[in-house]
Amino acid sequence: MSAVSASIILVVEDDAIVRMLIVDVLEELEYKVIEADGSEQALAFLDDRQLHIDLMMTDVGLPGMDGRELATRARTLRPLLPILFASGYAESIEVPAGMHVIGKPFSIDQLRDKVKGILG
Repeated sequence: MSAVSASIILVVEDDAIVRMLIVDVLEELEYKVIEADGSEQALAFLDDRQLHIDLMMTDVGLPGMDGRELATRARTLRPLLPILFASGYAESIEVPAGMHVIGKPFSIDQLRDKVKGILG
C-alpha cells in the first residue's frame, strides 16, 4: 500500500455470491471494503461515527428497504456520501446529484472505472 490510505467502500448486496465478487474486485483494486447484506446492516455501519466511509455501493433491489430508500437514509446520516447504485435496469433509473449508477452485469473494468471516476 502507498502512503495514501485506501478509500473505504461500503458494499450493500443481499446476494452473497454477487457481493463476494464485487468485494474481491474492489479489494484487488486496493480499496478497503465493508460488507453489508442489506439495508439494516448498512445503516448500522453508516450510523457509526468512528467508521470512515468514502463511497456506498448498493444494489437497488434489496429486500425490505430498497437501495433508493437506503440512499435517502444514508444521506441523512452522511450528507456528502457518494452513492453508487448497481442495477439491472440502470438506463431507467433517475438518480439525485452526487449519486451514480452502474448497470448489472458489469465488467471488472467498468466497475474500476466507475469507482475511480467517483472517488477521483
